[in-house]
Amino acid sequence: MAADARKFSLQSMVGAMRQKGETLDLVIYWRAIAKRKWAILAFAVALSAIAAVMVNLQTPIYRSTVTLLIEQNKAKIAPTEEVYASIGDSREHFQTQAEILKARALAVRLVEKLDLTKHKDFDPRQQEPSWTDKLKKQLGFGPPDQPLSEEALQKAAVDSVMGRMAVEPVRLSQLIRVHFESSDPQVAAEIANAIAETYIEADMEARDEMNMRASEWLGGRLGGLKKNLEESERALQQYREKARLIETKGLAQSGATRQIEEQLTRLAAARSRRYAAEHAYAQVRDAKGQLDVLPVVMRSPFIQRLKEAEGEAEKRVIELSNKHGPEHPRMIQAQAELKQARENTRREVQNVVASLKNEYDIARTNEQALEAGVAQAKGTVQSINRKEFELASLERAVATNRQIYDLFLNRFRETRASRDLQANAVARISDEARPSQYPVKPKKEQVVSIALVIGLLVGALVALLLERLDNTLKSADDVEEKLGQPMLTTLPLLHGDEAKSVGRHYLEDPKSVFSEAIRTARTGVLLSAADTPQVTVLVTSSVPGEGKTAVAVNLALAQAQTKRVLLIDADLRRPSVGEKLGLDPKKPGLTNLLSGSATFAECLQRVEGTSLYAIATGPVPVNPLELILSRRFEALIKALSGTCDFLVIDSPPVHLVSDALVLSKMVTGVMFVVKADSTPYPLARRCIRALNEVDAKLFGITLNQLDFKRAERYYGAYTGAYYKYDGYYTRTSKDAVPALRT
Repeated sequence: MAADARKFSLQSMVGAMRQKGETLDLVIYWRAIAKRKWAILAFAVALSAIAAVMVNLQTPIYRSTVTLLIEQNKAKIAPTEEVYASIGDSREHFQTQAEILKARALAVRLVEKLDLTKHKDFDPRQQEPSWTDKLKKQLGFGPPDQPLSEEALQKAAVDSVMGRMAVEPVRLSQLIRVHFESSDPQVAAEIANAIAETYIEADMEARDEMNMRASEWLGGRLGGLKKNLEESERALQQYREKARLIETKGLAQSGATRQIEEQLTRLAAARSRRYAAEHAYAQVRDAKGQLDVLPVVMRSPFIQRLKEAEGEAEKRVIELSNKHGPEHPRMIQAQAELKQARENTRREVQNVVASLKNEYDIARTNEQALEAGVAQAKGTVQSINRKEFELASLERAVATNRQIYDLFLNRFRETRASRDLQANAVARISDEARPSQYPVKPKKEQVVSIALVIGLLVGALVALLLERLDNTLKSADDVEEKLGQPMLTTLPLLHGDEAKSVGRHYLEDPKSVFSEAIRTARTGVLLSAADTPQVTVLVTSSVPGEGKTAVAVNLALAQAQTKRVLLIDADLRRPSVGEKLGLDPKKPGLTNLLSGSATFAECLQRVEGTSLYAIATGPVPVNPLELILSRRFEALIKALSGTCDFLVIDSPPVHLVSDALVLSKMVTGVMFVVKADSTPYPLARRCIRALNEVDAKLFGITLNQLDFKRAERYYGAYTGAYYKYDGYYTRTSKDAVPALRT
């Protein structure tokens, strides 16, 4: 049976641990917050109330807005901006204007224009000091009281203006909104409009000053440029006269070119003729005496006729030689005619050769003459080119100087014209500021709402922090998880008269949840000591005030319904059993019985209306531990356990004194009591460790004074079954109980 009881307790513990592990952290957090929900809500409401009071004490602030349209096209009218190239694309220009509106120089100009150093909203001398300034002054950290200089007043006014002003560019447009805040809506509107006007005036003045400087600079540059232009024109004219350049560049160049082309054509023809004559003359020169067979000679018609005559003379000589002898007159005449014909041919060939040589010489002479003419023409063209190059250089200088001069002259005229153009402003007011009817600060609803949310968050965080710092035991699961010991029972928290009479609660209300829990503890003890005929139970706790005496008394009363039970008050330092059960304080007690000054029967008292017997403490000794450590005390406990079936001993707490450790070695087992939401589990764990070190048998833990409704609501301890089945499990039996053996 004892083994089954331990197995049952262990399974309960494991099941509880699994259930604990399955519990979501969010649920734990929610229960921690729900546990202190009213405190969190009260804190949030209080914080909201403080915020509401604070915002109501603040001065309402009104905001007025003026809208400016930035004119980007004005850059084309003002050429000065092009000269200085100070403006980039439209985005940069727009951003630049927004930054100019935020500049301190504009605020200074506005303060001087409106004389804000004497305005009550901007003059620190006319303003009531804040509570922080008063506090600093009282603590000696504030500035000394001395008159403010004009510079300090202006600085304060400028800082105030810049602090209340806001510039807001409108996205994807050329608009800029300028906001100004003040406690006076009329002042806010007037200063917002004044900022826009001051900005436009400052820009126009800056442009006018810039144009004036540009005009002065351009005027000075124009004089020098005009002088350069005149000098370059004079140098060009002098060169033309010196070079006698009366033709234009195109005509001169075209005449020289045409002359060269004609010379080159004639030269090519002369070279061709020279090549032909040279070739014919070379054939004659290389003929080596056979001139009459050369083609260049034979192409002469006269030579051809001479050759025919010579052939006829030879033919006649041959015909006569067949008929006559060499001395025949006709032969002699024919021979003479042949000789004359050959001589004629020879002379004519010499004439043809001489004419070929003459043609070659003439052709070469003509070629040389034409080459000289071409060279002379080329020299003439080169001279013209050099002159034209120099002329072009001088003309370019004149053109450049004239272009620069014209450019500066035009810009000078445009700059002077732009100074007279009054509409050349960087921006214009598209929407004037008007006094606002409703303040923008403080935003009461928003501030109070934020304070409420912050209060709830801070309260929740504090609740979670307290939950994390809370190391007390809050449920049966906590006991089994943190102490590692089986649970015997959980006793509910009693209120009012029930709490005052908790010592006899089992008798007065046997059907209550408390009484049923006592019976559960009784069952657990009996199961743990099932093999022991006479059970001795020591009831103790960690520190006083955890309800160990009430548990011991009610356990004894419950057990006394079925067994012979004796209750001993062994808390010799702070006895309370007699008070709770209404025992006679005059009767001797445990110390009397131990000292032998009284008998067991004299010390024994029966609780009225029950079968429970009890022995009070008796006179409190000087040193209770020495009395408990005595062998006589151990023998007395052993003897008393033999007089009953169930002996309950109420002992001092473990943490303060060692009486319980000594008594734990004399009993069957120990019932350890912890108080819910009070006993720190590290302390309880240390006390249990001390009991284990002296080999004490621990029946289990009794969790006392647990608020069941709260534990079920906030810690997930499902204890509602006690209420649902109340009366069914709390029926009691009034069996007769045998008397104690005396």
